[in-house]
Amino acid sequence: MDARKNSSVAETADREIVITRTFDAPRELVWQAWTDPAHLMRWWAPKGCTTPFCKVDLRPGGKFHYCMRLPEGRDIWGMGVYREIVAPSRLVYTDSFADAQGNPVPPAHYGISASHPAESLVTVTFEEHEGGTKLTLRHAIPVSVEERKGAEQGWSEMLERLAEDLAKA
Repeated sequence: MDARKNSSVAETADREIVITRTFDAPRELVWQAWTDPAHLMRWWAPKGCTTPFCKVDLRPGGKFHYCMRLPEGRDIWGMGVYREIVAPSRLVYTDSFADAQGNPVPPAHYGISASHPAESLVTVTFEEHEGGTKLTLRHAIPVSVEERKGAEQGWSEMLERLAEDLAKA
């Protein structure tokens, strides 16, 4: 599957990253890849990174807590709190940096700029599309955030890893 042909990136009013990608996999499987820790640990990190820890409490108010390990071995912890879950079509959660215990920490804890929000909103939709799944990801990171391009690249790399994982299923 050619990733470039099945993916697009757009910006909406300088407030959010929007990535749309079509996967050659059933919607239920793509949903499971986003909600099952065993699946997430296989793809939830940019190229060259790993996810040694992931815990999911899939309910409104439940936490999504994970660790991304960078190639040099540094761990960056993150967490989300689910706001909306409509299986298998929509996930909405907050995204923030965290410590190993799941407590929020400021972006500066990991050397991230002061322009980065302490918490941002992520919305993911899953639509059946021509025998596969059209996924649209919206991450509320304003264009003024220094790390925005890196976040966009990270999401693109993660979705590429997801496509590779789904192809093995």
